[in-house]
Amino acid sequence: MAVSDKAIGTSVTDKYDIGEAMCPYRLVLEHVTSRWGVLVLIELLERPYRFSELRRAIGRVSEKMLTQTLQTLERDGFVHRDAKPVIPPRVDYSLTDLGREAAEQVKALAIWTSERMADVDKSRRAYDEARALKARA
Repeated sequence: MAVSDKAIGTSVTDKYDIGEAMCPYRLVLEHVTSRWGVLVLIELLERPYRFSELRRAIGRVSEKMLTQTLQTLERDGFVHRDAKPVIPPRVDYSLTDLGREAAEQVKALAIWTSERMADVDKSRRAYDEARALKARA
């Protein structure tokens, strides 16, 4: 992945030797690109969701994982949690401006992946065939 040296505060020579300074950057990247983080961000681009609506829209995510993902994204400043003091309780989740920006980037990557899946499949088949030939030799 090409990351601007300016964006992470490094020079070209020490780009891969920044140790501890990279940890916060990597953690945020992991949160945004995690299995459920990607799906939450993309889904919230459309509109705000209540928890149960979001869970149904994403599908196959446990309540615990969705809760953890939303809390992580909220802590990072990507998701806004709006708890309304009504009975029954109502909580809506939406993207912050920072979250919308991140979601647009993640969505672009998801679209690119979808468009290039045939090429990925072709590469996988070629790789598997070459490995199988080596194993037989």
